[in-house]
Amino acid sequence: MPFSDLVGYVAATLTTCSFVPQAWHTFRTRDVSGISLGMYSVFTVGVALWLAYGLALKAWPIVIANAITLMLASAILGMKLLYGPRKRD
Repeated sequence: MPFSDLVGYVAATLTTCSFVPQAWHTFRTRDVSGISLGMYSVFTVGVALWLAYGLALKAWPIVIANAITLMLASAILGMKLLYGPRKRD
């Protein structure tokens, strides 16, 4: 395996795993008060675009990491929309 792929896989693993605690906490508590709807919306679209980019390049570290991150970010975003406050100012 080329060194660049190894670096890519390690980076992908670390950045993807960083979402697991937030997703787990949100699933467990359904507390979405500290989650920004705007940030997660933009982030989720960005991750989807990174996934498309990785697929276009056939860069598997990018594809794998962003596919998993997209699932986690989408789940958190979905819970924010489902469990977030419904009040209007």
